[in-house]
Amino acid sequence: MRRTHPALAVHGALSRGAFAVAALVSLAVLFAPGDDVPAAPPGVDKLVHLVLFAVLALSGRWAGVGARRLLVLLLVYAAASEVVQGLSPLERSASVADWVADAVGVLAGIAGWAFLERRARS
Repeated sequence: MRRTHPALAVHGALSRGAFAVAALVSLAVLFAPGDDVPAAPPGVDKLVHLVLFAVLALSGRWAGVGARRLLVLLLVYAAASEVVQGLSPLERSASVADWVADAVGVLAGIAGWAFLERRARS
């Protein structure tokens, strides 16, 4: 059985810090005013959403948040971010497609963590 380095332990300070940084980055990305969002080719926006929420899910699981709780919290956060983008003066638009990309990212992150846990046990 493989031994995990203490710095990479679940619930450790590093894992909680990584989750906090991912959450702060998500706030900056999701709630930046429209003028601050760089132009990108079609589809890049969805990729950014997917990767952002995958990182949130992976780092959240590493920090010790339960999979079900994290799934619900991140899906609600994703939906709320789209509502805020659509209703606020940020000059951003709400998008169901962005929420779907967020959801796929959450599922990918949670599945990725489960894979890493199984691999570490074997």
